[in-house]
Amino acid sequence: MATVQRVLALALVSALTLIACAQGKLSYENYAVYKIDIGSIDQLEVLQHLESLPNGYTFLDYPARVNMSVEVVVPPGQLTNMERLFRKHEIQSTLLTSNLQQILNKERPTRKMAEGFGWDDYHTLEEIYAWIDEMVAQYGSVLSVQTIGQTYEKRDMKVVKLSYKEGNKGIFIDANIHAREWITSATVTWILNELLTSEDARVRYIAENYDWYIVPVANPDGFAYTHTTERLWRKTRSQHNLLCYGTDPNRNFNHQWNNGGTSVTPCSDTYAGPEPESEIEIVNLTTFVRSIAPTVKLALSIHSRGQYILFPFGYNNAPHTYNHQDLLQVGQRASVDMYKLYNKPYRVGTTAEVLYVASGISVDWAHAVAGIPLSYTYELRDQGEFGFILPADQIVPNAEELLEGFIAMIDEAQILNYM
Repeated sequence: MATVQRVLALALVSALTLIACAQGKLSYENYAVYKIDIGSIDQLEVLQHLESLPNGYTFLDYPARVNMSVEVVVPPGQLTNMERLFRKHEIQSTLLTSNLQQILNKERPTRKMAEGFGWDDYHTLEEIYAWIDEMVAQYGSVLSVQTIGQTYEKRDMKVVKLSYKEGNKGIFIDANIHAREWITSATVTWILNELLTSEDARVRYIAENYDWYIVPVANPDGFAYTHTTERLWRKTRSQHNLLCYGTDPNRNFNHQWNNGGTSVTPCSDTYAGPEPESEIEIVNLTTFVRSIAPTVKLALSIHSRGQYILFPFGYNNAPHTYNHQDLLQVGQRASVDMYKLYNKPYRVGTTAEVLYVASGISVDWAHAVAGIPLSYTYELRDQGEFGFILPADQIVPNAEELLEGFIAMIDEAQILNYM
């Protein structure tokens, strides 16, 4: 009976959250954020089970292994239950904030009537797409945009191509595949603007001697949902049952799918989907990348947070790639050059060894299936102070750092005869 009551209570919490979301944007007033240290297998299993349920908790990190820390957002009505759970399982925790909404309020300045598109604030999908169209109209001789398909909710997925001349080798970039990682689309649009307008000789060189393919928002449905309804949403918006929506698009690629670091439970934020490429967004992406892969030597998937430069592989018991040392060398060069700008350290290595096990991810697919030799995931700022809710005044310095990383990667890849 206790189990039945618990399931009903969890369903009620989730239903109330859905009702609140249906009425407008979810407020995180008096939502707490805890940092939790996972010290044993028992604690890991408890947290993984908790993460998979429709209970109102939001895990900002997946509890992947023992001896890691995760951050969890707890609704005000669940605080007593959460602390009881900590005590029962002797879980060490630290309260980071008792009111997440106060931090969210600092993420964005008061929106003013801005003159055009800028990087002192975050933008909606519609604003990003409108800006791209304006740039294509202005720089039509080198810039183009195409729709590579539609999403589950029938939004366009767009890729921008920057090409100054024929015969260039290609660079592919996707951003915002995880919906809540707003800093990623803000960063790549800033970099695109620099590739078009900067007078820095280094930037002009990489802009004009490589073809750039940029998907600024790889998860349009989820991204739109974070703006209208639930800021910390991560997944797509496909519906699996009454209470569970979305698949983690960066666990849905068809390479070593569901081989570690994923969930088979639809409500989990790392749900890998019912099968590989079940999400139309991933089908659209992989179809497009296959069409350009023969000329692409560098693939970059932009994420946040934690300040990492990661490369294949991420799945369980994965071997090193055939060019592991080259991937490490190029990544380390980027990390060194990025650090010189604002002293932000970026750790370099394989996803599985440096971060955690994760399978069915884009960087592994790009390398192993699409055959792109240099494939990386960037996890942008920061290392804990703001997490996914990076204040808008950090957009430009974060983007400046990443551009230094791109310049360094390309230069080192040239030395190693990749580009």
